[in-house]
Amino acid sequence: MHRSLAGSPAEPASVKAAEERATPRDTIAAVSTPAGEGAIALIRISGEDALGVADRIYRGKEKPSETPSHTQRVGEIFEADRLIDQVVLSVHRAPASYTGEDLVEISCHGGILVTARVLETCFRGGARSARPGEFSERAFLNGKMDLTQAEAVMDLIRARSDLALRSANEQLEGRLGSKITAIRAQLVEMLAHVEAAIDFPEEDIVPDQGGKLRARLDAVRQKISDLLATAEQGRILREGVRAVIYGPTNAGKSSLLNRLLGYDRAIVSETPGTTRDTIEEVINLRGIPIRLVDTAGLRDFQDDLEREGIARTERSLATADLLLHVFDRNAPKPVRFEQNSTDRIDLVLLNKSDLAEHPDWKNHEALRICCLEENGLRGLEEAILERLSEHHLRPENSLAINARHRDCLRRALDSCELARATMKAGLAPEYMAVDLRAALRAVGEITGVENVEEILDSLFAQFCIGK
Repeated sequence: MHRSLAGSPAEPASVKAAEERATPRDTIAAVSTPAGEGAIALIRISGEDALGVADRIYRGKEKPSETPSHTQRVGEIFEADRLIDQVVLSVHRAPASYTGEDLVEISCHGGILVTARVLETCFRGGARSARPGEFSERAFLNGKMDLTQAEAVMDLIRARSDLALRSANEQLEGRLGSKITAIRAQLVEMLAHVEAAIDFPEEDIVPDQGGKLRARLDAVRQKISDLLATAEQGRILREGVRAVIYGPTNAGKSSLLNRLLGYDRAIVSETPGTTRDTIEEVINLRGIPIRLVDTAGLRDFQDDLEREGIARTERSLATADLLLHVFDRNAPKPVRFEQNSTDRIDLVLLNKSDLAEHPDWKNHEALRICCLEENGLRGLEEAILERLSEHHLRPENSLAINARHRDCLRRALDSCELARATMKAGLAPEYMAVDLRAALRAVGEITGVENVEEILDSLFAQFCIGK
């Protein structure tokens, strides 16, 4: 069998590097709760000397090194003979801890100064400051989670809606990782059979051929395609639907923003051109984050400031997922009015339904609303949710990949397509093996099986300190 399966020439080096990173001799410490004042602040210490650091700074009925795992003790933190704070100290011994190392958590009072003093005491006791995401990085390197689960930790912290929270939890539980592992296992099985036939022809090993091999390859391609189909849902769950409110001046765009938010965020005036810049806020619409962008009214600009505002409106329109085109139903239909014909969602809203409707809008398909009296806003929410369900979100399927996963899966799918084309052309199995190996590498990057060193620094640098 080729060394790509049993261990390629590059693999020992990467494994050695991973092992070196997985067993760092230094001990790290950081504050794991948000900056600012609070009742409690949590400080983590992790590494080979975590218990030793705790012994040097903590005083209680027993030393942390003598405390059983997964227990808490009340005591005091001292720097030399100076009392810093009374704390609750928790001990988690390796390997049954978040990082897989000895881990100590100190719950101190949440004042800014006292938290800083306790952390400084940990440093003087022998720990160093943790890098962003280093606790989760060590958890990955020590086999406590795969890369998809590590990424889910940050998704969980940043979740802004119920669906995003559910998606992060399922990924943290390993649902995505298990799907990737299954795909990788199928690729390994196919590649092993093909390469065995290549390397040991004297054994009369006959690889899967024709329809059987094509069916197995097609099954893998379908699974990859199904995961790729969740990319847009993943982007929306993490970033929110970008909904741009636009239209002529004095149509009620800012009033709509205020009504949807539930408070007055934008200035509302009868004077045309009041909004000169884009205003962006986020709402949670039944579990879906919506990024509402109020824009300057579209008209022939009167000065350079208004021209810049309209230019920003046009840039916002170019990046929108959802277009809320607002008109004054009491005014004539604009001469240049055109229904949006792109693949984005476009909802036409006729505002000021408390006033008489201009004949130009007769029989025009649109949502009639009134921001002054809040009429029709519930219908607008229903329309938005219905259109999003048609285009992007499926609440029953909260599994959603991120941009990094999408890149890896696209490369894997391209390689599978090449393998299928190679087989169809009747080329030697060596060519197909090359394509399958490329697909295997791309899939392995998702969970961290391949190219670990190239991924870790950029991935965990996105984490907050102390996580």
